[in-house]
Amino acid sequence: MMLSVVLFFLFFSLFLYVLLAGADFGAGIIELFSSRNQQEKTKKTVYRVMGPIWEANHIWIIILIVILWVAFPVYYQIFVVYLHIPITLMLLGITMRGLAFIFRHYDAVKGKSQVWYNGMFKIASVVTPFFLGMIFGGLVGGNIQLFEEGTNQSFADIYIKGWLNPFSILVGLFYVTLCGFIAANFLIGEADENNELENYRKKASVATIVLVFFGFLILGYGYWKEVAFIQDFIHNPISIIAISLSALFLIPLWMMIKRKQKTWTRVLAGFQVFFVIAAAMTVHFPHIIITSTKEFSILEGVAPNSVITSLGVALLIGGAIILPGLFHLMRSFQLIKLFKK
Repeated sequence: MMLSVVLFFLFFSLFLYVLLAGADFGAGIIELFSSRNQQEKTKKTVYRVMGPIWEANHIWIIILIVILWVAFPVYYQIFVVYLHIPITLMLLGITMRGLAFIFRHYDAVKGKSQVWYNGMFKIASVVTPFFLGMIFGGLVGGNIQLFEEGTNQSFADIYIKGWLNPFSILVGLFYVTLCGFIAANFLIGEADENNELENYRKKASVATIVLVFFGFLILGYGYWKEVAFIQDFIHNPISIIAISLSALFLIPLWMMIKRKQKTWTRVLAGFQVFFVIAAAMTVHFPHIIITSTKEFSILEGVAPNSVITSLGVALLIGGAIILPGLFHLMRSFQLIKLFKK
């Protein structure tokens, strides 16, 4: 029973992080690909919208990591050992992005240094989700080589080739595009001027097209290279249903974007994220790490029942406190506008 609770919070935290942090990262991506005039407007909008709550997004990745560490130590060990390089680069990206966000808004001296802070913020907004995507690509790509004593394995074989490969790069680009897609659709509801609204609408339309392109590219490349994750993805009925629903919901989403409907654009964009995660997570569950020689189940080496029970109770209590608090925080700063046209 409690194991189900722990798994629910694990995947719920993953969904919220992909959605909320994706919107956060994507705001920097939208700013990067906007004109100079629109960049300044986007910067002000992002500060007004994300300024009060941007650190709250990282709650979910912290909860996710803690759950893996406490409840699934074997899985966590493989994850942090063989993918420690992209994980470190991702954390550096989060740190540099946070640093840039603070100094470009709160620096006492508004001088030439602002150019560096703005550039750092926009670049880190691309680099961070890129490495996040590469981490997932490394987990399921089947390229991780487990260390074996007595073999002639190099550092690159064990710690680099598992994540630095075409499949992981494509997954990284897909998540960068997904972040831009989420942010563009969410920012439609925050635009104060018609030209700013039109900018976000165009970005949302382009991001949708590019997202579909990278999705098909990943499926095509994975099928061509016989990546086990993609092979199973194509033949898994649940994944096919989830992706089909995602494709189906693109039609009303596209219509809402063209009509500049703020509420339904956000809702339908959230559905897209849910369907993508559902499709990806159901392919191999519980085998979420696929190496070159073996598939590892997240349920292998689960912590003792006493630990799972304690963790489950803590998550239930914490969820009862955090979720209403987060909702109140977002509502206080008018970030929840689902009933406003």
